[in-house]
Amino acid sequence: MATCPQGHASGDDEYCDVCGTQMAGAGAQSAPRQPATQAPSQQSGAESCPVCQTPRAGQFCEVCGHDYSGTGAPLQVPVTGAQWEAVTAADRTYYEKIIAEGGPDADAVAFPPYCPERSFGLYGEQVRIGRRSKARNLAPEIDLTGPPEDPGVSHLHAVLLAQPDGSWMIVDPGSANGTQVNGKPIKVNVPVRIGAGDRIHLGAWTVITIREGTP
Repeated sequence: MATCPQGHASGDDEYCDVCGTQMAGAGAQSAPRQPATQAPSQQSGAESCPVCQTPRAGQFCEVCGHDYSGTGAPLQVPVTGAQWEAVTAADRTYYEKIIAEGGPDADAVAFPPYCPERSFGLYGEQVRIGRRSKARNLAPEIDLTGPPEDPGVSHLHAVLLAQPDGSWMIVDPGSANGTQVNGKPIKVNVPVRIGAGDRIHLGAWTVITIREGTP
């Protein structure tokens, strides 16, 4: 059980479960999205999230998941005759690669002895991927909290975005450990188109396979 800078006991090593304060040492694992790497003009005059007041770093708030794109008319996605789904599982090969690369706390992360596949239907304008957090009132549509829980998955790790033609794109808003699509890392806040058969890797051992099934 970790203790946050405010003195609260927290089971979350990224953000305090009680007050939401970033835990000491969490910044070292989140180097790609540290506020210190932003330009001075961004630090001083950046737009703040209307929900949690975090400085804006992309389309989605990296703390609570707020979408800055606005509250306009809902996206009209045409019916294509098939239902997209995301199937989550554990990938032993990916896990061994991550351990071999010596990622943060790699020695402390164990591959789960049992991890059944789970299927999530893709509905609406966006589908968030991550781990739920009571402190930040975050409940992603693809909830990877577990069990088993992959400690390398951020609370808001990635977001799937529906497109007008019925296809989907994925964007990483600044996760701690990054996201890969078909073995290639994607850039922060740069949407990448995905389709049936594509494999999304994140965390220490999680793989999400995109499938197109019959409605």
